[in-house]
Amino acid sequence: MNLPTSRRTFLIDTDTASDDAVALIMALRAPDVDVAAITTVAGNVPVAQATRNALYTAELCGSDVPVFAGAGQPLLREYATATWFHGEDGFGDHGYPEPRRGAGGAHAVDAIVSTIKTHPGLTLVTLGPLTNVALALARDPGISKQVGRCVIMGGNPCTEGNVTPAAEYNIWVDPEAARMVFLSGLPIELVGWQLCRGDAAVNTRDIDEILDLDTPLARFAIECNSTAMEAYRVQTGEIGISLPDPVAMSIALDPTICTSASSHYVEVETASELTRGMTVVDRLNVAANERNRDIWKQTTGRGFPMRVCWAIDIQRWKRALFAALG
Repeated sequence: MNLPTSRRTFLIDTDTASDDAVALIMALRAPDVDVAAITTVAGNVPVAQATRNALYTAELCGSDVPVFAGAGQPLLREYATATWFHGEDGFGDHGYPEPRRGAGGAHAVDAIVSTIKTHPGLTLVTLGPLTNVALALARDPGISKQVGRCVIMGGNPCTEGNVTPAAEYNIWVDPEAARMVFLSGLPIELVGWQLCRGDAAVNTRDIDEILDLDTPLARFAIECNSTAMEAYRVQTGEIGISLPDPVAMSIALDPTICTSASSHYVEVETASELTRGMTVVDRLNVAANERNRDIWKQTTGRGFPMRVCWAIDIQRWKRALFAALG
């Protein structure tokens, strides 16, 4: 067994629902990670519910990590929840008790700026819409250079979406915020929702193995995702629990779980309703072609290349999940 040699600092921005909670458990239980703060944003559930869920999850882990509530609306768009997928409370509506403590007094945007400045080189992990992060960058653009890694669960690079045929929910719900973040210079690693599908989904055999761990965290992880499991079956026809946020967190914790990645310019569609929130990846680097360069420059902000994850080691991802819940 390799013992951790140094500690890492994480800052997590989340719209805490069922899969977010499992991702938070993975980070809070990682032996070499200090979670400096959790910030919440309106997304899967309204921001007040996301804050309550983050506090409850931290409590289950025995953590007193500070939690700060943030933006309750997208920058420009009408807000749309994903309660149809996660349940009205985001946790499958099982009636979990109120957390014993409340959120911190600062706004999440202030907390993001101050946490990054206090912990330069930290890993920023985003699990929801990027509203808070966009507002923090607007307030202090210089923080983009103080982040060591920025792992974003969002988008659907070169695949179908989960809220429209073109877009994944986190990017679709606030595409203007996502575009601001993508063009900011943050060292982004994009983990799309498609990476949690197929064999990467938690299947019935995996569910039995998790429940056999017989821990409160294992039981909670399966129970709070019960509504999401049924919604995933209706959405895709696949049986199992899709966990995009924990997949992204596993890569934040262990970058080698991503087995195929490459760097590209990525744009977010904000003008078209048909393709709103689409993550447009220049995978073939066609924008560098002389014939296409002017077209690309006219229609995009160009921005900075980001690292896009295309494939993961499924067995290692699942082992990381089981270890966190065991």
